[in-house]
Amino acid sequence: MNKTVNSSELTSDGDYGPLYAARKKVYPQSTSGSFRRIKWELMAFCLSVYYLLPFVRWNRGLGAPDQAVLIDLPNSRFYFFFIELWPQEVYYFTGLLILAAVALFLMNSIGGRIWCGYFCPQTVWIDLFYAVERLVEGDRRERMKKDAVSGPFAPKRILETVLKHAIWLVIAWWTGGAWVLYFADAPTLLKELLTFQAPMVAYAWIGMLTATTYVLAGYMREQVCTYMCPWPRIQAALTDEWALNVTYRYDRGEKRTSVKKATELRAIGEHVGDCIDCYQCVAVCPTGIDIRDGAQLECIQCGLCIDACDNVMRKIGRPTSLIGYDNDINIERRQAGKTPIYRIIRPRTMIYSVVIAVVGGIMLYALATRSLLEVNVLHDRNPIAVRLSDGSIRNAYTVKLLNKRGFDRVIAIDVDGPPNATIHIIGVASVTPDRPMIVIGRDQTSELRVLVTAPADDKQEKTIPIHFRVTDIGLGEVAATTDNFVAP
Repeated sequence: MNKTVNSSELTSDGDYGPLYAARKKVYPQSTSGSFRRIKWELMAFCLSVYYLLPFVRWNRGLGAPDQAVLIDLPNSRFYFFFIELWPQEVYYFTGLLILAAVALFLMNSIGGRIWCGYFCPQTVWIDLFYAVERLVEGDRRERMKKDAVSGPFAPKRILETVLKHAIWLVIAWWTGGAWVLYFADAPTLLKELLTFQAPMVAYAWIGMLTATTYVLAGYMREQVCTYMCPWPRIQAALTDEWALNVTYRYDRGEKRTSVKKATELRAIGEHVGDCIDCYQCVAVCPTGIDIRDGAQLECIQCGLCIDACDNVMRKIGRPTSLIGYDNDINIERRQAGKTPIYRIIRPRTMIYSVVIAVVGGIMLYALATRSLLEVNVLHDRNPIAVRLSDGSIRNAYTVKLLNKRGFDRVIAIDVDGPPNATIHIIGVASVTPDRPMIVIGRDQTSELRVLVTAPADDKQEKTIPIHFRVTDIGLGEVAATTDNFVAP
């Protein structure tokens, strides 16, 4: 009887098997040490900033929002403490994205996947969810024993599962809720959410973010890092031989044997490694890999295996740092009896640093010197010019004035170009009759219809430049732009 098999299931050794490997549940064990402490501190800092920042206040004056960080979509504004950005200044966000990308490259060239191991939101929330899981269900051995022996339907197991998932859902809900607080006044929106008076769009976003946080951090966990995230593939292409990655120093660890056997072999002068095959580095790994197998896509380089191995080395009286941030060059140098060398400063890191400094400097300069008064002019196209009955020539323009300050301003409008030209603003009363002056409200854009009339002149050129200049009467701030004055 012939067996029908899908050719896509053909494995590398010629056998037929599943299209992908089934997930093996990971039970990370808790550990203690320097890297675990750093991860706790960074997790507390990142979560505190994310959850509490919407409630930080910043005084911007009467009538202006006092939330320190606010994305004000209805008014098209972004507030970050003393910085206020308008839609026309979207290039600042472009600069920030460039800085973030290059900073990620710099971190990778120095210490591998530092971002993944310590700062990535997926890592931070997984750490938090694991902490809840350990608190409710116990550490690695307890959880494995309960899954293997008790089963999911034992009364105590059901109670623990319900409690764990309830806490996870609360964390996920507050994660989604904190996100929407960045888009409206946080205390007001929070009160509306709790009294069910908030807009439906807020509840919809909270629901979506709650679901994604719960699923990604509670269920998918390491699969997000292994299969969904593109950064491991990018990082592998960007790294070089000098980047410090979490590395098993096999020059010191091999050959592996038990503590008792190692003592016996050393007593008779035979070489034996420090690794005792305790598998503690595997037990604490949040992605369930064995760091002793070398560089792997799944490794987020969180350093927990370093802590676990150091704890074991201390117990058996061997030197620590059998696993540490290192590179293969130093392993080869130690095998050759040479001193390890580290090159943090090298062309790659210098280029990244220079790019960050240049882009950051340009952004700071542009932010410090930007004008809070802007003018844009658009010439009428049909008709482009009109000759009046007295022979004078009139051009019409649409002038847009932008006041980025938090108070009303009196703005004077002047033109330089046609000799003895006069200005008339349609539909807007001028403060003075001889020089057009208007009041622009704070944080507003005003669009004006402006007529510029030049007296009759036989020597009038077909097209001449015309300069529009607007001046803040109180502050003396000036903005200008150029267009053309056209004769029919």
